[in-house]
Amino acid sequence: MTKKILLSGVKPTGRPHIGNYFGMMKQIVDMQDEYESFPFIPDYHALTSVQSADKMREDTINVVIDFLAIGLDPEKVNLFKQSDVPQVTELTWVFNCITKMPYLMRAHAFKDAEAKNKDINIGVFDYPILMAADILIQDTDVVPVGKDQIQHVEMARDIAEKFNKLFGETFKLPQSKLVSGLEVIPGTDGQKMSKSYGNTIELFAEDEEIHKAIMSIPTDSKEILDSKDPEECNVFALHKLFSTEDELGEIKKRYVEGGMGYKESKDILIKNIQDFITPLREKRKEIAKNPERVLEILKQGGEVARQRAEEKMKDVREKIGLI
Repeated sequence: MTKKILLSGVKPTGRPHIGNYFGMMKQIVDMQDEYESFPFIPDYHALTSVQSADKMREDTINVVIDFLAIGLDPEKVNLFKQSDVPQVTELTWVFNCITKMPYLMRAHAFKDAEAKNKDINIGVFDYPILMAADILIQDTDVVPVGKDQIQHVEMARDIAEKFNKLFGETFKLPQSKLVSGLEVIPGTDGQKMSKSYGNTIELFAEDEEIHKAIMSIPTDSKEILDSKDPEECNVFALHKLFSTEDELGEIKKRYVEGGMGYKESKDILIKNIQDFITPLREKRKEIAKNPERVLEILKQGGEVARQRAEEKMKDVREKIGLI
């Protein structure tokens, strides 16, 4: 039985945090046996905010190392970078020519940037078209997303339907695969974990960095013996990710009945996060010692993705009259 195609991208815009891991990266690893997966590094997308060649190169290779360290198997997936598939930008132009500006002005990212009076570049405005090209050129069936990304898949479907109507059946209509929890990974301040909020815990953090981040979590002034509401506690919210069920039940019981202070709760959390991150961090350091192997993995994945994209573009070029 032929596996369905799954595609998902992680932008090379800095080091990942545990929100990135639980929200998306872990999901891609978990699904690598179920689907024919095309995880990719959308470096063209990153150009909307990253405009340093050195940073782009460094962050791109780092994302690949990060993925390999958490268990992505290059024998099972096609890991590639977007710019190794130039047909994507060719298809983006084709889609630009059948998409109206008012439609793109509905995109959440554009509306949000406009509402904040940001200096919006054309790349931000055209972002959904490039993403649609990424998805459709690989005949993608499934795109794992959080709630805030569902619109992008819907726009890809709309564009595919419009092209198919104008030029004949060409593109599959991809489906969103909602990744539960993506929008609720809490940061150290209780907001959604985000680099822009400065509330992250890095996925490969050193022990002292983990300790500092957890100790910085604000708590109320209740004493050790006071009853506490675990659902109102930012420390307990992170326990849900890193503590065992038995441990979580015991912590919750002692919160409600009184008898556990925030210092003890943080100490347990620090140990659990360190126990989780340490083997990943050490594996990452080993992988980073062999950058040539990392680049070879990217090259191989790029060849597969580019070949598939070229086959699709031959069909597109013929249907729009370029051949």
